[in-house]
Amino acid sequence: MRFSGIVSESLTVSEASIHAKQSDSQEWFVYLLRCADQSLYCGITTNLTKRLRQHNGELVGGAKYTKTRQPCLLVYSELQSSRSQAAKREASIKKKTKIAKETLIR
Repeated sequence: MRFSGIVSESLTVSEASIHAKQSDSQEWFVYLLRCADQSLYCGITTNLTKRLRQHNGELVGGAKYTKTRQPCLLVYSELQSSRSQAAKREASIKKKTKIAKETLIR
């Protein structure tokens, strides 16, 4: 069974749904990074410090987009109450023009 990026054969369906509810109740952040080429990257995470280190190649797991645009600086973040809310906000930010994203940062 594949669940939340973790391969596990031992979780039952009910255990998996409990895990999903617990992970969805965590605090999630929507963030914007300014890359070395001045482009902006938007993402979501539960741990901003770890995610930034991943994007900058200090830890395994950064996005392919940021691997060639390091260093990346955290320029904006906002707290969301669930993964679902964070993903919706991320999608709305990604639809914005770069000028609108720059306004959001200020």
